[in-house]
Amino acid sequence: MNKKINDKPRRMRIKKGDTVVVISGQDKGKKGRVLKAFPKTQKLIIEKVNFIKKHSRPTQQNQKGGIIEKEAPIHVSNVQLFNEKLGEKTKPVMKKVGDSRVRVCKKTGDEI
Repeated sequence: MNKKINDKPRRMRIKKGDTVVVISGQDKGKKGRVLKAFPKTQKLIIEKVNFIKKHSRPTQQNQKGGIIEKEAPIHVSNVQLFNEKLGEKTKPVMKKVGDSRVRVCKKTGDEI
């Protein structure tokens, strides 16, 4: 592996359950909920976005086999958080409140 010594993975500000909008790629403009987050690879699986077709052979669980459509991971840089109150995309910012850090909407300052 060609990793540097100080090459730490960046902290993802999007978590499981958030609603996001795709800002680039073939699914640009689509909105969906984050089903799974992979912080090490900086990727997300979003509901009803970035579908792929996977060929599966017959097994004991799946007797027929065939072609299955499922969501593929998408990089976190290609999505942006969606603010329900504003009805548009926004950037999450970390803000210190007391002893804890909280995600806050950059445009309105509301807690996410």
